[in-house]
Amino acid sequence: MSEPDFVTVTPNLVPDAIAPDGSEVRLMGAVKSGTMASFTLPAGACSAPIEHRTVEELWVVVSGRGQMWRKQGDREEITDLVPGIGLSIPLGTHFQFRAAPDAAFVAVGVTMPPWPGHDEAIPVEGPWKA
Repeated sequence: MSEPDFVTVTPNLVPDAIAPDGSEVRLMGAVKSGTMASFTLPAGACSAPIEHRTVEELWVVVSGRGQMWRKQGDREEITDLVPGIGLSIPLGTHFQFRAAPDAAFVAVGVTMPPWPGHDEAIPVEGPWKA
């Protein structure tokens, strides 16, 4: 069996896609078990609230500030987002995030298994108007 190729990615200035939640997506790499991308929301913007059908994510905040709402069953919380904070979005979690009004918000996320496409996101009710 051959070894997989090394991949080095320089993010595009223009987004590769717009996520179902409305954030700009820049692809950062992929392996058999997951994908990595950066997600950007402009200053003052709010994502659409969603739930994933089959994937889980791990995020780390790179720049900007904001808030993340997550809900699973009766458990619900809002987390302040600042550079260096890491958080999980387990399967079945409803979530929404927003950028502070003074700067764009940027996070890097790893999706496991790899992102299957736009049909992955299910719209849900969230705390903020998108």
